[in-house]
Amino acid sequence: MVGPTASDVCPTMTVKIFSAGVAACVADVITFPLDTAKVRLQIQGECQTSKAIRYKGVLGTITTLAKTEGPMKLYSGLPAGLQRQISFASLRIGLYDTVQEFFSTGKETTASLGSKIAAGLTTGGVAVFIGQPTEVVKVRLQAQSHLHGLKPRYTGTYNAYRIIATTEGLTGLWKGTTPNLTRNVIINCTELVTYDLMKAALVKNKLLADDLPCHFMSALSAGFCTTVLSSPVDVVKTRFVNSPPGQYTSVPNCAMTMLTKEGPLAFFKGFVPSFLRLGSWNVIMFVCFEQLKRKLMKSGPTVDCAT
Repeated sequence: MVGPTASDVCPTMTVKIFSAGVAACVADVITFPLDTAKVRLQIQGECQTSKAIRYKGVLGTITTLAKTEGPMKLYSGLPAGLQRQISFASLRIGLYDTVQEFFSTGKETTASLGSKIAAGLTTGGVAVFIGQPTEVVKVRLQAQSHLHGLKPRYTGTYNAYRIIATTEGLTGLWKGTTPNLTRNVIINCTELVTYDLMKAALVKNKLLADDLPCHFMSALSAGFCTTVLSSPVDVVKTRFVNSPPGQYTSVPNCAMTMLTKEGPLAFFKGFVPSFLRLGSWNVIMFVCFEQLKRKLMKSGPTVDCAT
């Protein structure tokens, strides 16, 4: 992602932010059913009623959701998801190179691992605070069900924003910021740094050229590493964000409740859909991101990376 492209043309910061936002939205549209399945599997165990549907596996969850609540339920919360990518992914990915250069200025010509990690921490943290309301609404819309006489809490995206703000206050829109911040700092660092290092290694060792196959392999590696490290925090974040007021007193209380009632494996609920989601999302996003950057730079003024 960083360094010269195949044409030795450095994309501008504006091009990177725009490309990241568009690529993230494309990836979200394609992989959103996997994200919905992940959320449903993660919150499974909260409802102890005998009527509660038990989801089994990724395909089983998607199939059950489509049969019981309709195919469109798989895309419930998509508008908020796209809003999240525009406000969140565009910044954390689009600004990564620029922030990395800031931490590297005057120190080295090639960014060190420390500079890469610092850049991932910074862009991930800033983006979370800006995009958290969209995350809250997305998760709640994905989690709500109309089965067994349950009345949906929200009728749509903007209705959810309004109800949360009026019943829980503006702070309700930033509910779960701490676990989400932890999760996304882990994701951002692991995702971007792993992609960066893997891509550099493949190109440097002449295993692959800086092109689509290289981007594909680097993105898939980044998706797997990210899923392993972020899964426990992701499950706690989903549970806490989706919970009604008073169910959990704090994020640690949510984690302890899960541990005592459901055991350690509860923190890895939805791991397979998480990996399928993150892996496929990374592949689609990074491939689109790299290609879109190059197309945009070819159509505009160029800047030599060597200067």
